[in-house]
Amino acid sequence: MPIVQSNGIDIYYEIAGDGEPLLLISGLGYGLWQWHKMVNGLAQYFKVITVDNRGAGGSDKPPGAYSAKMLAADTAGLLDVIGIEQAIVIGHSMGGFVAQELALSYPEKVHKLVLASTNFGGPHHIPISAEVMAILLDPSGDPVERVRRGAKVAFAPGFADRHPELLDEIVAYRFSNPVPAEAYQSQLQVGLGLLSAEGAFESRLKHIQAPTIILFGEHDTTVPVGNADLLHSAIPNSTVHIMPGVGHLFPLEAPDLAVETLVKLLT
Repeated sequence: MPIVQSNGIDIYYEIAGDGEPLLLISGLGYGLWQWHKMVNGLAQYFKVITVDNRGAGGSDKPPGAYSAKMLAADTAGLLDVIGIEQAIVIGHSMGGFVAQELALSYPEKVHKLVLASTNFGGPHHIPISAEVMAILLDPSGDPVERVRRGAKVAFAPGFADRHPELLDEIVAYRFSNPVPAEAYQSQLQVGLGLLSAEGAFESRLKHIQAPTIILFGEHDTTVPVGNADLLHSAIPNSTVHIMPGVGHLFPLEAPDLAVETLVKLLT
């Protein structure tokens, strides 16, 4: 198994393809599986590096609150150990928090930056809607039903009803690769730690040096798409691209469209 020591823990990673290094950082509760539908397509153009964040998959799950700075240090250490001096970095949702910190604290390692379905935290970002939050926090039903309900709202309207097989895949993944409750809560602290004005990225983003693409799905209700323009206004040398017809979990919902879009934007 490809495991390295980084920042005091074991980190699991995979590499596919050749070309310019492209690092994919997953969101809350997901390991590198989140990207599995996109890896083969991207590997035709890039050396694709996927990683299980601290707290997920085959990486260590130490107790205690995690932070974007901590996970960025994990990721920077991984790149050092595997000999990657610089990469295109894509961070999705919580992974976007890690990617922002990586670009700010380790600018020499980030050639280009893609912030996907994420925000800069603090009091000025657009939060998840009350309606979607109520669905995610609804404790009713058995665990399978709760996973299905949470995944369904992360897709574009009607998508899950047309593709129940993808919900089955997500349920199978969640229960065959469980994230312990303690580790999930630790990862959750990455976002919670950014909610204050002092903890947010907003005032720091003017220091990002890498050319930045801000990528959202048109129907993202988990991280409302209005956050794209807020990020754009804070990051120099940034552009916004909105993928039509898709929601928050576009790496699973529309992997072919996502690969086509990223190849066009990055090559």
